[in-house]
Amino acid sequence: MIGKTAVDKSFSNPVQNKSVIESKPKPKRSIPKLILYIVLSVMAIVCFIPFLMMLVNATRSNEAILSGFTLIPGSSLVENYQTMMSYINIWAGFKNSLIISVLVTLLSGYFSALTAYGFAFYMFKGKNAMFVFMLVMMMVPGQLGLIGFYELSKTLGILDTYIPLIIPAAASPFVVFFLRQYIITTLHPSLIEAARIDGASEFKIFHTIAIPIMMPAIATMSIFTFIGSWNNYIMPLVVLFSPEKFTLPVLMGFLKGSQVAQNLGSMYLGIAISVVPIMIAFLFLSKYIVNSISAGSIKE
Repeated sequence: MIGKTAVDKSFSNPVQNKSVIESKPKPKRSIPKLILYIVLSVMAIVCFIPFLMMLVNATRSNEAILSGFTLIPGSSLVENYQTMMSYINIWAGFKNSLIISVLVTLLSGYFSALTAYGFAFYMFKGKNAMFVFMLVMMMVPGQLGLIGFYELSKTLGILDTYIPLIIPAAASPFVVFFLRQYIITTLHPSLIEAARIDGASEFKIFHTIAIPIMMPAIATMSIFTFIGSWNNYIMPLVVLFSPEKFTLPVLMGFLKGSQVAQNLGSMYLGIAISVVPIMIAFLFLSKYIVNSISAGSIKE
């Protein structure tokens, strides 16, 4: 009876039981989280130091750079800039690279989205074979077809122009594959059928429904497409012959092989100028990377 009475009393006062449960000490998670923040902060600083060194060395003289490491800016920025410009016109290369990279990014984003939309929601003969062929082409290095591409461009008479740098880059198998996988998980076919019932044309459905839904994935791929086109060195070196048409990576290659390579400050300044557009593009479009990655992890 005593044991039964004690049990009854313990269950008869739920408020007291709740207070007893709540009074138990909760596990402390602040210390592991603090350690994690410290580790991430240290890693961020370590990753930022090389970029900061590049900016600082762009303002230092050659003797100061060879003397040792420092994060204090120098006073040779103007001298380094004049030395660099005496050998190459970096702003002409900057303009050429910007034109090519922007056009490649726009064309690749639009036509890859159009191709991915067709692979995802249209049924046609040879669809699976074409998709498998596209996946196989993703595994083939582009350098293997460089000689054939040069001969084809020579036959078509498009050497020393921007056409072989822009038009072929608009067809990107990896971008098509990525956008196809994205739109399959985000766009339901019933939405397309409803638009067709309402009388919308196929291109109107693509531009008003598919494109807005695919925009996070398109923006994500645009970052990598822009960076890849901006850093492209082999193809412009092969198909371009006129110095006024050279892209920035090609000019930087010539700068490294010239006498100005002895002036490390000029080299650092040229590299710093070349990475600015990449940093700006990533700064404005990086939020879409998180959106496109997290979109596939949410299930309705």
